[in-house]
Amino acid sequence: MEIFAEVARLRSFSAAARKLGLTRAMVSKQVLLLEEKLQARLLHRSTREVSLTDVGQAYLEPCMAAVAQAREAARAVSRVVAHAGMGLAGPLRIQAPSSFGSLWLSGAVARFAAPHPQLAPMLYVDDALLDPIAHGFDLTIRVGGIPDSHALALRPLAPCHGVLCASPAYLAKMGRPQDPDELHRHRCLHFSHLTDGATWRFEKDGVQRAVRVDAAFTANNGLVLHQAALQGLGIVYSTTFLAWQALLDGSLVRVLGDWSLPLNHLSALYPASRQPSPKVRALIDFLVAEYQPVPPWDKALADL
Repeated sequence: MEIFAEVARLRSFSAAARKLGLTRAMVSKQVLLLEEKLQARLLHRSTREVSLTDVGQAYLEPCMAAVAQAREAARAVSRVVAHAGMGLAGPLRIQAPSSFGSLWLSGAVARFAAPHPQLAPMLYVDDALLDPIAHGFDLTIRVGGIPDSHALALRPLAPCHGVLCASPAYLAKMGRPQDPDELHRHRCLHFSHLTDGATWRFEKDGVQRAVRVDAAFTANNGLVLHQAALQGLGIVYSTTFLAWQALLDGSLVRVLGDWSLPLNHLSALYPASRQPSPKVRALIDFLVAEYQPVPPWDKALADL
């Protein structure tokens, strides 16, 4: 229902997917499932636009009210869990990427756990795409790299925006590229876990461009690349949740800002074979409240 409401509001599957941090295929599938459940067509689809059917128009307002009520219910659960306590206890095994886990998740988990002295979070940070079930994690946070597996359930937490940036000293010395094709003349700092390898993808005004870069420095950890960029080593492919503070204070400068990088998403994964435990469900609700509708790092950059 939330996905349908966003598609209806934006009149676009692609725009709704970007807003929700999902793939267009996932958005389309969820709307189709909703239509099948209701046994009614909610949207007219064409290559140019999406519009509401008469049934969709009648359904939209109560649907939006239900979504708002569900969000408030989730916030109420989070408040009760955080302040009144619900006996959350025992180990809570969490895995997350190194940079996000260190910069954002560690503080959030600490705030979540503070009212629950019997709770014992175990946060494992690693940029490898580990199998959550095989490694026994109760909850895994992923930035992209979502497995196509029926064994895992997923809940979107926030959109994740990529950003190219470099230090002012590097740009003063090497110049500022005006087009992605100019990157071959620059030192590029490459994250080895990017699913497209050393190919960086861009989009502008509907035009897509794929540029294979010659990486001057490669690492499997975003924090390592961030430090290399701060030292003037080159242009780094980063994320707003990692680079936001440096962009705000000017120690890094955005590069090719008029081109967008592929939108990724921050998601919570847990085994689909069983209902999440109260502590897992409570932590997910807590993170949703922290990062939606706009994550704090993107909110800080909104006026940049």
